[in-house]
Amino acid sequence: MKTVLHALSYGNIEVDSSRKLADLKQLDATRIFLKKLDARVYNGDHEVPVRLYFPTEEAMEAGIAEGTTFPVLLFFHGGGWVTESVENYDRVCSRMAQATAHIVVSVEYRLAPEHKFPIPLEDCYAAAKALYTNQLILHTDPEKITIIGDSAGGNLTAAVCLMARDRGEFTPRRQILIYPAVGNCYTEESPYRSVHENGSDYLLTAVKMEDYLNLYQRTKEDRKNPYFSPLQEKDLKDLPETLILTAEYDPLRDEGEVYGRKLEVAGNRVEVHRIRGAFHGFFALGIKFLHVQESFRFINGFLNDSYLRNNVLSSSETE
Repeated sequence: MKTVLHALSYGNIEVDSSRKLADLKQLDATRIFLKKLDARVYNGDHEVPVRLYFPTEEAMEAGIAEGTTFPVLLFFHGGGWVTESVENYDRVCSRMAQATAHIVVSVEYRLAPEHKFPIPLEDCYAAAKALYTNQLILHTDPEKITIIGDSAGGNLTAAVCLMARDRGEFTPRRQILIYPAVGNCYTEESPYRSVHENGSDYLLTAVKMEDYLNLYQRTKEDRKNPYFSPLQEKDLKDLPETLILTAEYDPLRDEGEVYGRKLEVAGNRVEVHRIRGAFHGFFALGIKFLHVQESFRFINGFLNDSYLRNNVLSSSETE
């Protein structure tokens, strides 16, 4: 197993080949065909595509035709800000809708290096603002919306929540960060043990992470920006209730857990869970994988506890 992992943990990022490899996921014969709908929001003059996934046909009717404010997960996909797409995450989002009984809204933000920081973040923020201010085809209640993302999408989730707090245009109540990339250094100078222990032979490497950051940033100064690296934020007060899931064999493990501790010290309600035996990227595997099932137990527990604590959903919605 170690030999196979080492062989797969190849060096630097080559954008075109990495995107072609990611696009192979579109050929997945096991993709689920649930009720889904393509829509769009706008970041200035740019049209940002979004795809809506419905857990059932009844949820689709309730969320659109009947005007019911169904609970929603606003999802930002991973891929180092450089690869992946809504299409590639089709199965992940379909499974997420099923497993959580939520409508999932997946955002097709623009990718680096063609569109560097903060353009992908601003696309995600525009989608969040549209959802929270009821500008989509869905009828939404801000109290029933949770922002969620994996890896680079976890970075974007954390940054959107920081930006929303700072701009004051809407107020996210919950965020879920799945092995988030919230740091800004993956060289030998990194302060995190997981970068040094897991940064070479576990699929996602420290070298790749440095490449991703270089492709995403406009200048080196961006790495000091909290919207680029949320761990740089000194004031973490007044942020949403947060669930953070990390993977044991992941270079990003420690920074995600440190971010959780800093959020908690700042007075926020936080849960952090490490998925034992897991590698970075496990969340994109099928629902039959134990690590994915464990993740959804944590996610559903977090959502249900938050809703009950804040009296958000009716008893019929939480059953």
